[in-house]
This record gives sequence, structure tokens and C-alpha cells, in this order.
Amino acid sequence: MSASNDTPNASRRSFLQTSSAASAGALLAGFAAAPRVFAQSEQILKIGLVGCGGRGTGAAADALQADNYTRLVALGDVFPEQINYSLDTLKNQKEIGDRVQVEPGMKFVGLDAYQKVIENVDVVLLASPPGFRPWHLRAAVEAGKHVFCEKPMATDGPGVRHAMESVRMSQEKNLGLVAGFCWRYEPERRALFNQIHSGAIGDVRAIYGTYLTGPVKPMMPEDQRPAGITDLEWMVRNWYNFTFLSGDGLVEQAVHTVDWLQWVMRDEAPVSCTAVGGRQIPAIGGNIFDHIEVNYLWENGIRGFLAQRQITGCHNENRLTVIGSKGIAEIGGRGVQVSGETNWRYRPAAGASRKSMYQIEHDELFLSIRDGKPLNDGDRMMKSTLAGIMGRMAGYTGQEVTWDKALHSEEQLIPEITSWDTPVVVPGVALPGTTPLL
Repeated sequence: MSASNDTPNASRRSFLQTSSAASAGALLAGFAAAPRVFAQSEQILKIGLVGCGGRGTGAAADALQADNYTRLVALGDVFPEQINYSLDTLKNQKEIGDRVQVEPGMKFVGLDAYQKVIENVDVVLLASPPGFRPWHLRAAVEAGKHVFCEKPMATDGPGVRHAMESVRMSQEKNLGLVAGFCWRYEPERRALFNQIHSGAIGDVRAIYGTYLTGPVKPMMPEDQRPAGITDLEWMVRNWYNFTFLSGDGLVEQAVHTVDWLQWVMRDEAPVSCTAVGGRQIPAIGGNIFDHIEVNYLWENGIRGFLAQRQITGCHNENRLTVIGSKGIAEIGGRGVQVSGETNWRYRPAAGASRKSMYQIEHDELFLSIRDGKPLNDGDRMMKSTLAGIMGRMAGYTGQEVTWDKALHSEEQLIPEITSWDTPVVVPGVALPGTTPLL
């Protein structure tokens, strides 16, 4: 599957800046290749994009900006209009337009488009709906390609286990694997977390994060459904609203805040969590919650709390508060700062780059490939993804969910898909206390 990961707009990016595995059936081809080595020279790196929506198109632009000797040579999506949108957008950007060199035969449409893109490039950008990402990642790694992989990396336990194995393979092959957890590359946040980890607030006692916003991609009304399309195609066009494709708003969007909690805890996995959540505003389709609040517990007794909501007309907020024995660290409100025994506020160095975190993550990926020491975010990206999934599982079922239970869950959301006619049975909105914990 290679549908776009975003509609052609920048709303999500703007908000961020301001505030046993399931089978893929006939869709998964077997690749086996060793990674190529690229000297720090004028050797061309061929880039391919899988998932040509707004986020994928932005990632392609960042990749081209990161290295003057990159060329975008292949695009893949299940919807041809998305490919045309992406191609037109990129060609019209002055700084990179001449390096967008996608020949007509390198525009791949269909459920197998990702395979064809991977076959023809050195670096692949994966930006399709998260439910299919484990198999896209596996195909890229087996083919020996460096990867930029949007978050999250799966939507269920079987998908996580599949992706974890791909991470292990990528490490053995010395492949670059940079995750779309973009805040890890943002200078202010890097400086703040360095303060936390160096003891500026003493011992961490509790963490509270929020991701409160409006609906990311509202479900289209049924009367806007194009004539003749199958149920599966309709779901993919509305992918955000189906748990098997997006993972729910907690896993797809607020996983950025989950990643902040994990960052505070030096990527130590929580031992368990409980959660409350539901669907306050009746859905016109789909089966995701519109709010979840999660209570995570770590081995040392530290609690982390996360509030996620996607409802129109409510207070919007994207913040983090870390309470320590000697002070408080904060993101949002009064800026990025530490207060208490140590008082610190982020101040960029004179002449420091004002590049976006999106650009920095690609800059560092491509530089690492040129240096022969590819970055690999694999371990931490999988932990943050699974932490988000365990929070959703707790919210949907009303049960306490342990890390081990989430990791070994047999809840397989993704069916075996071989064509657009594949029947997909989507359960109704989960009912805590009734929906089973599998």
C-alpha cells in the first residue's frame, strides 16, 4: 500500500512547529541486497518517495535540500492525482526543481508501487499510512536501501514485531534509518533534554505532556464518495479515521508527545499503563477515538501522563512539563526553559542556523550516509511507537496494559490485502470494558 500519509496541506506541520507479523500477501516482494557505499563526493544519490501527500512531498523537498548531489527519480502512490500534486509542487520550488528528475516511467501507481520505487533508488522516503509501513520498511531494508521512515512505524503489536526485525536487519547491514520523530532533531528541544539529562532539574519525579488539537483529517461524508470505488479504497482515502490504517490519533499524531516522554526517560520502556478515552463527537465513519488520556508507569515508579484530543472548538495545546526534585523543565507556554535551583532558557548561539527540524533530520541523515556512518534511529523509534500503541490499547479496552502484553499482542488490525477488492471488516468504535484485550 502506498497511499499518501497526508492530504496536500501543511496544517499538521504548522501545529508541530508552534506549539509474528501480519501478512502482506501478494503485496510483499522479496528483496535481498547489500547496501551501496557513497563516498563524500559528487556521486549521485537517487531518492524515491512512497506516499505523495503533503508530508511525503515535504520530506522529498528536505531530502533534496540536504545534499546537492541528490536526485528525486521515482514516485509511488495508489492515487495518481497525489503523484501529480507532489511532482508539480516539487518542480516549482526554485532551489530544487532542476533536481526533480522523475521520468514518466518512474511514476508508479498501485498497491505494488512501493516495490517499484524501492527497486530504482538508493534512499527511500516512506510516508504512506502507518498500517502498511512495516512491510514497506521490510522491503526497503531487504533491498539494502537507506530509509527515512515517517512515524509511527506500525499500528498493532504484530506490525511492531515485524518492524523491529527490520530494524535489526538494518543495523546488521549498516543502513541509515532516520525516523519522522522530528523533535529529536530540533535544536531547542535537544538543548532542553540535555539539561534534563545532565541533572538541571534533579531526579525526574513526573512528566505531563499534551497534544490537544482539532481533527487532523476529518472523515469525508458518504455523499462525497466517488462512484465505483471499493470499500477499501474509500477507507484508504480516509485513512486517518480507521485504526488499522492510522493507529488512532494517539498513535499517529500525539505519538510525538509520547516520544517526548520516552526521551525524558532515556528511552526506557514503561512497564504498564492505564487510560481513559472515547468518542465524544459522533463519527460519520471510521472507528477512532477523539480523545485519550494515558497514565504510564516506569520501573522506578515515575509516572508520565499524556492528554490527547482532536475535537473542533476546543483549547489547543502542545506542551511538556517535567517535574524534578530540583526544578521544572517546560516546553510551551513560557517557552523552552528550566526553572528552580537552575534557571535556564534556550538562547540560540549567534549566527546559529534557523533550519527547521524537518530539514535538520535530512541533513544529518545524508551527511551520515556520505561519511559512511549512517544514522539509525531504529531502536528508539520502535519503543515510542509501541508506547503509543499500548496507550491506545489501554484506552480502547479499559484494562491495564503491560509493555510485554503490548509487544506480544495478537491483535492484528491489518488484514491480508491483495487487491482493492479485498474485504475489510472494520469493528465499531471501541467500548472500554467490553472491547477485549488481545
